[in-house]
Amino acid sequence: MSDAPTEPQEYLYGVKVVQIEDLRVARGMTRRPGSACRHKRLVYDDKERRVWCSDCEAEVEAFDAFIGIVEVFSAGMSSLKRRRSELDEAEKFQIRSRAAKVMDDAWRSTKMAPLCPHCMTAILPDDVAGGVAKTSKALVLAARKRQDSNKSK
Repeated sequence: MSDAPTEPQEYLYGVKVVQIEDLRVARGMTRRPGSACRHKRLVYDDKERRVWCSDCEAEVEAFDAFIGIVEVFSAGMSSLKRRRSELDEAEKFQIRSRAAKVMDDAWRSTKMAPLCPHCMTAILPDDVAGGVAKTSKALVLAARKRQDSNKSK
């Protein structure tokens, strides 16, 4: 005889019966059979206090009807949120300044270019594509005020 240990076999101790429904429930599935109808056209009867599908004429449980409503509402809300995020993103790129809108309209012209209001030379989009020089608004306003007071004397 061999010295190898005997391994007990499960079939010797009886048949192991596994309920398929228990496995389905453990995996998050339901014991109830599914229906081919998706119950999209529900009828809510107030007098009989029941919900039924007008397509297959089967009675629908209240929880299943509620889940159907929640799914439609959730899909609508996600669509609205997506649309809102698209609008927010579009607003970020929208020109808000009146001056920028005026310049944009002037630059869209194919035959004319806007002029600098001070030196009356043309300003082309290429002139400002690399950036523009900046100065303090307070200094410019003070200088213009001095010029206006000198002109009025």
